[in-house]
Amino acid sequence: MAADSAPDYYATTFSVEDEDHTLANSLRFFLNKNPHVAFCGYSMPHPSEELVNIRVQTTGEITSNQALKTACEDLKQVCSHMSSVLESSIAKFEKRS
Repeated sequence: MAADSAPDYYATTFSVEDEDHTLANSLRFFLNKNPHVAFCGYSMPHPSEELVNIRVQTTGEITSNQALKTACEDLKQVCSHMSSVLESSIAKFEKRS
């Protein structure tokens, strides 16, 4: 980055360690649903590395950090809902047994 240029808060590459396609693809899904996200994609530099690079570019209405945080919160909500539905279904099944 040149000394006189300002940082770009609307286009960021996030590196996430100890994760794989499972988290990256889920976050990519929720990021792409956000109307303020212009582009989102991820890559894994090498199959033997547990590292994921997630690129987020926004329209400028929110920062890329805000977009990623929102996607994480949305994913957490979905996982929580899925967990409660699964537990409820297991309890119903066990009652019938």
